[in-house]
Amino acid sequence: MHRQRRRISILFALCGPSLFDHSAASLFRLLLLAPLLEELVVRAGLQEWLMRRSGHVAVVLAVPALAFSLLHAASGWQAMLAVFLPGLAFGLVYRRWRDWRWCALVHALCNGYALVFCSFSI
Repeated sequence: MHRQRRRISILFALCGPSLFDHSAASLFRLLLLAPLLEELVVRAGLQEWLMRRSGHVAVVLAVPALAFSLLHAASGWQAMLAVFLPGLAFGLVYRRWRDWRWCALVHALCNGYALVFCSFSI
């Protein structure tokens, strides 16, 4: 019983309340609005600016991934940690194709996966 309660509390910490809310407004925000706005700001804004000013790949990938994590601070430190690696992956996508819309698409797919994972894990 204790293991199951601990597993549920870890899932709630990682998933957060927004991933359990399946209202139309929440789905719109998670699958369309957040990916578009976050990737526009982080990739087309910050990462593009860094790519033009810094030739160091680690800076170009790590700083936007950290900024992306900070955008998720309201969901807690677990969520911030959970989105750091995807933030690096989105940065690689942007570095390769230089089109933030691909990042937004991958971001939306990741959010969709998280919705499904969180919905069926409990």
